[in-house]
Amino acid sequence: MKFNIVITLILALVSSVSYAKVLTVKSGSSIQAVIKQIKDGDTVLVEPGYYHESIYIDKENITLRGLIKDGKYAHLDGKSLLNDGIIASGHQVVIDSFKVTGYKGNGIMTQGANNFKIINNVVEGAFYGIFPQFGKNGLVKGNTVTGAEDAGIYVGMCDHIDVIGNTAHDNVMGLEFENTRNALMADNLVYNNSTGIMLSLIPSLPVKDASHQVVRNNIIRNNNLTNFAPASSVAAGVPEGVGILIEAVDDVIIKDNIIEDNKSVGIFVTDMYTFGLGGDSKNEPYVDSVQVYENNFINNGNEPFGTLGELILMTGKTGLELLTTGKERTSCYAKQKELDQLGTDNWTVCEDKMSTANYKTAMLDEPYDSPKYTAEQKGRLTYLAVCTGCHTYNTVLHGPSMQAIQAMYADNLTGLEKYIASPVRKRKDFAEMPPQSYLGEENISAIAKYVLFDLKD
Repeated sequence: MKFNIVITLILALVSSVSYAKVLTVKSGSSIQAVIKQIKDGDTVLVEPGYYHESIYIDKENITLRGLIKDGKYAHLDGKSLLNDGIIASGHQVVIDSFKVTGYKGNGIMTQGANNFKIINNVVEGAFYGIFPQFGKNGLVKGNTVTGAEDAGIYVGMCDHIDVIGNTAHDNVMGLEFENTRNALMADNLVYNNSTGIMLSLIPSLPVKDASHQVVRNNIIRNNNLTNFAPASSVAAGVPEGVGILIEAVDDVIIKDNIIEDNKSVGIFVTDMYTFGLGGDSKNEPYVDSVQVYENNFINNGNEPFGTLGELILMTGKTGLELLTTGKERTSCYAKQKELDQLGTDNWTVCEDKMSTANYKTAMLDEPYDSPKYTAEQKGRLTYLAVCTGCHTYNTVLHGPSMQAIQAMYADNLTGLEKYIASPVRKRKDFAEMPPQSYLGEENISAIAKYVLFDLKD
């Protein structure tokens, strides 16, 4: 009897085990067709070749890896017709070793996904090259990103993120942390962008602060590209010729970077009002606690140009490595030789014990716990992870404000659901909204209900 019980328990245990599978996509086949077949924990390998499709991953613990043979990639090409290359909303997803070109919106994006890795990809030409949005505990490493009309790598409203060992060139912004907390940007090569690195706080987004960011051991060189962002985009106001721009972010450490040949200024520290971004009473508009340590400044600020350049030339000073608006609190610099600066009268000398710049990672020791959500919670989360990439509550980011959308569809839930799934361009002064039908009817309905009935600033 005891023997039979043991056998029964063993058989029950074996039958309950779910074995992860490895599936391979051959050139000429559909990646998304295979993605629809997989289960949590599976791996999808993609053979080199051209794939003209958009990929959406809503399952968890999935590895999507492109195989590279004789220098040839698994190459996703949107042909300037499709909006997104790869989007992942499932937690603990790995996106590895793809070439992604010709998409109008996002090359690679995560939407509300935690514990993600975006590694070893090449992304060319998009609005956002690589865009983790509203996620926790992620890694963006070893990618090359170029040609983005906004940011090459854009980390939006995230926590505990590492951006390490990437190359970003010929974008409006090379690398950006926006409304992000606890983040590390290290060992990246950033060159020939309009602004090399942007640390920003944007008003009227659900995350109301940006803080605890370290920028360390990067090469930030020759960021003098003419800004080519669409005129309706907030990115159109990004200045040219800037190595690092810090706007309203608190507790920032800039250490051991090479900052070279940026024509307007090496580092520009400013507030929301300078760029006309004030107006949200829940945001602190000024910078607190910037620490600038032991960077190597070479030949910055000698030919200021663009709107910022005009302002700098009005001061009668050029060759600036550090320019501030003068309203920063508890900021400091240390061990900087021949640092040409303006606006730093209230800055102090940093003490070595103040710096936490040498910590290895901003990521958590253990994966972030990602609970299951109700339909109502999914509506809010999907809004945060998807819609806030282009919309704020009461100001213009890339599309109209949510207040304007609420007014337009106040008594028309079905109309909003249909528009989200298959939008029609209504205003020439805004970018064309991409279809969101990939989210599925249930998620789209939950988003529309949240926007119309529950969303407040």
